[in-house]
Amino acid sequence: MSALRDLIARHKQGHAVGVTSICSAHPIVIEASLRHALDHDDDLVLFEATCNQVNQDGGYTGMSPADFVKFVQGIATGVGFDAARIVLGGDHLGPNPWTALPPEDAMVKAEVMVAAYVAAGFRKIHLDCSMSCRGDPTPLPEAEIVRRAVRLARAAESAFARGPGTGDAPVYVIGTEVPVPGGATESIEGLAVTSPEAALATIRAHQQAFVAAGLDAAWSRVIASVVQPGVEFDHHNVIDYGPGKAQALSHAITGVHNMVYEAHSTDYQTRDALRALVKDHFAILKVGPGLTFAMREALWALDAIDQETNTELEQARLRDTVLERMRENPKYWERYYHGEGKPLTVDLQYSLSDRVRYYWPDPVIEAARVKLFANLRANPPPLSLLSQHLPNALRALRAGTATRDPLSLAVAHVSAVLDDYHHACHTH
Repeated sequence: MSALRDLIARHKQGHAVGVTSICSAHPIVIEASLRHALDHDDDLVLFEATCNQVNQDGGYTGMSPADFVKFVQGIATGVGFDAARIVLGGDHLGPNPWTALPPEDAMVKAEVMVAAYVAAGFRKIHLDCSMSCRGDPTPLPEAEIVRRAVRLARAAESAFARGPGTGDAPVYVIGTEVPVPGGATESIEGLAVTSPEAALATIRAHQQAFVAAGLDAAWSRVIASVVQPGVEFDHHNVIDYGPGKAQALSHAITGVHNMVYEAHSTDYQTRDALRALVKDHFAILKVGPGLTFAMREALWALDAIDQETNTELEQARLRDTVLERMRENPKYWERYYHGEGKPLTVDLQYSLSDRVRYYWPDPVIEAARVKLFANLRANPPPLSLLSQHLPNALRALRAGTATRDPLSLAVAHVSAVLDDYHHACHTH
């Protein structure tokens, strides 16, 4: 964690540096991120698991926090990446998975989750109690959000104190203007940038509550606050960052000791917009669906190549299998996609919110993915089909940084997105 705090300190000293927060639990995205970091000799890689992906009940990945740590470390070992350079964070940690419960029941579950994250070795903790539980007013008053966040901070500190007593203590991210995990669920119109007054008031409210609770030491490790810099995406549209609209907000954080802003929903921003965000003190860039969307693009492309090169009986039919399983089990998308017929088919596959990401652990889908890779390993794709379907991977292949192996080609395609974040977060 010292590496992350050192980076924040460098940013506060006037260096336009940042860090990419990779919010994904898919092994291809994890491997792509580690290989990209190896290629660029990065000091640290930050992976974050969300409360919906990973929790004590398993989340939609079926993993507990301890399972996720083993999962990431296993991939790192296979890649040859030093696990000491990996920082693990918990994203949106709060009662979000249990909002159907009464507030007290949901918060007890959230306390158990936060403690499990810290005990497993997660050291960047995003405290997010902005959502309403059963019986709560909507929206939840900021004072109550802050009170619940402090409660979770106490749980995290206690879990760390009960640990082996070695390693860095947790750092925290706060903020009440927290975008919906995974992007907006409705059309984005009239997106408002957080006012400087609101941003500073939120920080003051948290500081006072932490100190009143005897959590002065924890407050000294709060490194960022989540605000809305004017970036968002919905199913098919992206609002790009406009530096002029966020200048007052950007300037407001400069006087706050040891803190930067954390920008959520930076997926699909241009590399210049990402670079401008970092320069304007939004130094932690969250990306999740943007990476799994790129991975899905690669897998769809490989599936198309499989259909071009294998007989109908031999084909893996990955895309068809995914769509079939999504329709058979709509619980991860039915609240978000409301079309019918062709429009629904487009949303299921191509929505920028990428609800497909919830279905990759499905064993039927994974079996189709395994068959696809086996087909393409037995019959490697020619350059002409790579040019047609995976031009980014073809460039990597011809540059010697990828092979024709389907996993390598998918990693290369995801790495093209990571290139933009690397450009944004490092000095030139």
